[in-house]
Amino acid sequence: MLDDIKEHKLKVPIIDKNIAFDFMEKYIEILEAERLETLDAYLVGLGLKDYNLTPEEKKALDDFENASWKEFNLEALFGKSTRGRRLKSDDRIAGGLPFVTAGETDTGISAWIGNDVQVFPKNTVTIDMFGSAKYRNYDYGADDHVAVVHTSHLDKFSSLFLTSAIHKSAHAGQFDYSENFYASDADELTISLPINSAQEPDYTFMQNYVSAVQKTVIKDVVVHLDKRLSALKGVLSL
Repeated sequence: MLDDIKEHKLKVPIIDKNIAFDFMEKYIEILEAERLETLDAYLVGLGLKDYNLTPEEKKALDDFENASWKEFNLEALFGKSTRGRRLKSDDRIAGGLPFVTAGETDTGISAWIGNDVQVFPKNTVTIDMFGSAKYRNYDYGADDHVAVVHTSHLDKFSSLFLTSAIHKSAHAGQFDYSENFYASDADELTISLPINSAQEPDYTFMQNYVSAVQKTVIKDVVVHLDKRLSALKGVLSL
């Protein structure tokens, strides 16, 4: 209520008995500059500062609408999927290995464990009991409600493209609590992929396309970040 607000008091910095607005503005600029430098270092570390498209990436974007597609059986492409093993909550030992279960919260990571379980390699795809597919860029364990598709021999961007194709096919409402998705379902799953002249999955196209999309998405962030850091140049030295 407005009357209640009138009773509230705020503590603010004062210089010579006057509210130090200039001080507060400069202080906020320093905090902003520190956080933007942290973000800048993070993007550099991940190799995301370069948003300029290569000729191959630009061609992939231009050719996407006219690409030829074909359906493939998942097992035929990547071999049999692997099912995780059940590990009750009470039996989990705290540790550093992410343990994947079904669900969307925290991308399905329900705990960090130190148990002796099968460790699935990074750059693979998980499909949970509801048919939700997720790309994993780290080693992990998984319970029995999770199927693992072994895409680790592919590059990261191709695996991301495949994750989207798998999710589209498996997460169409056919799986729920009464009808769970299992590893055997993954082996029977059919996905649609762009193909090359040999009628095989065109992983080079997938790689260039996803890389191009990533650069396009990150471009505005990088440009704004660079402009703002330039505007704040010198603030951190005060």
